[in-house]
Amino acid sequence: MEHQLKLKQLITQIDERQEELIDLLSKLIQFKTPAPPARNTEEAQQFIANFLREKGFTIDKWDLYPGDPNVVGVLKGTEPDRYKSLIINGHVDVAEVNVDEAWEVDPFTPVVRDGVILGRGVADMKGGLAGALFAIQLLHEAGIELPGDLIFQSVVGEEVGEAGTLACCKRGYTADFAVVVDTSDLHIQGQGGVITGWITVKSKKTHHDATRKNMIHAGGKLFGASAIEKMTKIIQGLQDLERHWSVIKSYPGYEPGTNTINPAVIEGGRHAAFIADECRLWITVHFYPNETYEKVSKEIEEHIIQVANGDIWLRENPPAFEWGGTSMIEDRGEIFPSLEIDPEHPAVHTLMKCHESVLQEQAIVDVSPTVTDGGWFGDAGIPAAIYGPGDLRNAHAINEQLSIQQLVDYTKVILTFIYNWGHTKK
Repeated sequence: MEHQLKLKQLITQIDERQEELIDLLSKLIQFKTPAPPARNTEEAQQFIANFLREKGFTIDKWDLYPGDPNVVGVLKGTEPDRYKSLIINGHVDVAEVNVDEAWEVDPFTPVVRDGVILGRGVADMKGGLAGALFAIQLLHEAGIELPGDLIFQSVVGEEVGEAGTLACCKRGYTADFAVVVDTSDLHIQGQGGVITGWITVKSKKTHHDATRKNMIHAGGKLFGASAIEKMTKIIQGLQDLERHWSVIKSYPGYEPGTNTINPAVIEGGRHAAFIADECRLWITVHFYPNETYEKVSKEIEEHIIQVANGDIWLRENPPAFEWGGTSMIEDRGEIFPSLEIDPEHPAVHTLMKCHESVLQEQAIVDVSPTVTDGGWFGDAGIPAAIYGPGDLRNAHAINEQLSIQQLVDYTKVILTFIYNWGHTKK
């Protein structure tokens, strides 16, 4: 009862101390952490590590790439064997800023005006990080100890598919539930997934341009072909599969045809004096929350092999496939697994109740039209949801901004949820 009274007082303090919350977010914005170019988050991550250490967290900090460390803070609960554990997860990297973008001010100099705060990353997603950190600060100041473990993950690499969250999972961090405090407009969300892949068509021999007449003439007697021309059959096969998916697959909350196969980049040929002996196609595939990237990539491979089997030359020179990757910067590939949210999960119910009791409005449980690191928790078998301030119209946008009222509302809800879930018995 005493702690519940303290909790109500803390929620009131968020209104009274919102300038401190804005100052904290402003500090985070001033750290220039765009990706690309990346390799620039050391200072920001050290700030967050110091912040958490001062609140009693044990800090684990390691480089995912040089200059880009992950930070995980662990606050052990007083009765961790009996009470639920929680991961709060967010990424400190932000979208790149192009030199020709017409910002009103410097993107990394935050501006507060007319009820909003402007700056690169304020909506995606330093607002979510700031609110959760401020909630932790208030709980610490009030002397409230959680029975369950609280794990705070400030990760890198989300913007360029480098999956700092995956590295946390591989390092052994787990919990009974995870909240990814990324851009969701205060909706409780799951998500579809994305995977990139390379399809390569390659000739076993390289032929001079002068031999083309022998390949295409009925009596030419040369078994050869242009890899570029043969790739057009692969592209047509991908389009056919994409249209097929749009008819036979669906998921609540998504418009028909949201599952797409985009032939994004094509590379081929070596010189005008030769028949193209190799062609590579880079595709981006979007799939639904109830699908896995392994299943979807296998569907594409099986279909394209059937297309190849219908062509005399491709049958003898079948396409090769490379899927995913660890970085759009390092190896031009990425994976964002899907996250199917369970509306009946006790943590989702608790988060809904916290939202409704604090904000006096019905919680919305739906699916994100974009992707976050949240899918890595689902992939690791950790129940999770996306819940954070900011809307997707502002994510990656020029003059990116966040409603201060929504930031305050979010901070109240996430504080309440951290407290309530941390007091939930296993």
